[in-house]
Amino acid sequence: MENQTEVVITTSKYLQNLSNKVDSVSKNVEDLKKNFKPKEPEEYLTRHEVAQMFKIDISSVHNWTKKGKLKSYGVPGSGRVYYLRSHIEKVLVEINHI
Repeated sequence: MENQTEVVITTSKYLQNLSNKVDSVSKNVEDLKKNFKPKEPEEYLTRHEVAQMFKIDISSVHNWTKKGKLKSYGVPGSGRVYYLRSHIEKVLVEINHI
């Protein structure tokens, strides 16, 4: 009879522990649903779009790129130049704090 009591107590503790873990996982899933923000893909801007953002001529964008103020990206051999929007916005913020 003593062995049966131990098994019942052990099973009861096991089920309670399992229930607590399920509750914890459930709370984590609900928190994730509320706070999850998918990562936005990086947006690339053309030289003309950057010039419009800064309200400058496209030649100034070219000069700033050559001086290292702006970092450009492109496809080799295509002649196309692109800039990361996040970098351009960072540069704008830095200039405004001067």
